[in-house]
Amino acid sequence: MRVLGTTDPAPGSPPVFDAALGHGVDPALLTHDQGYVLVRPLEAVREEDLELRLRVLVRPLAGEPRPRQPPRGRDAGLALAPGARPEVRQRFAAYAVVVSERGLLATEYSDQTAAQGRWGMPGGGIDADEQPVDAVRREVLEETAQQVELGELVAVQSSHWVGRSPRGTLEDFQAVRLVYRADCPVPSEPEVLDRGGTTAAARWVPVAAWRSLSWTHNWEQLLAELFSPRPPAGPDG
Repeated sequence: MRVLGTTDPAPGSPPVFDAALGHGVDPALLTHDQGYVLVRPLEAVREEDLELRLRVLVRPLAGEPRPRQPPRGRDAGLALAPGARPEVRQRFAAYAVVVSERGLLATEYSDQTAAQGRWGMPGGGIDADEQPVDAVRREVLEETAQQVELGELVAVQSSHWVGRSPRGTLEDFQAVRLVYRADCPVPSEPEVLDRGGTTAAARWVPVAAWRSLSWTHNWEQLLAELFSPRPPAGPDG
């Protein structure tokens, strides 16, 4: 993935930097090292060379400290043999925060993951020749049987850890997640169509009661940002 920073959100505006996202590096940290603050993501597109390009809105640094690089995590109880060399893998995925008249669409992680029994948003890996927006629509359908209309790209999350993949491979793994808003115009009872994968169940939960589920840390943090009430504007707006 390449990260393109721009100070102008208008489509086609020239980037002020274009840099490769190194393994384990958070996009906000990469942006800071280019001399800017990441304000918000704008779009993610797979170009003709099949490389993903993430366009982000930035502003010049004004004395902000360098973001802290989160420590690399490790699966609980994982013991590495001397000289063990985990397979280095960077995975790009797309997810959707889906709302409808029935509430917020949530998916439960299966025993194929390290977060069994906890909840997150529908989504998954982007295929090598697939656009992120196509990937998230496909994944939502496979995991919940819902058709959605995508909105804006609202977040880019990054996690880095060492652990066992569902295939049993020892990996030094970075997950880069693109998160979109989405609406479901005609919601139905969720059903997991892709059986035997990373999703055990799916359900609608009232937006006002989203905290009633046991979310993974990353999703709980993002949902709090998206759904927590904002303080009223002052007299100047």
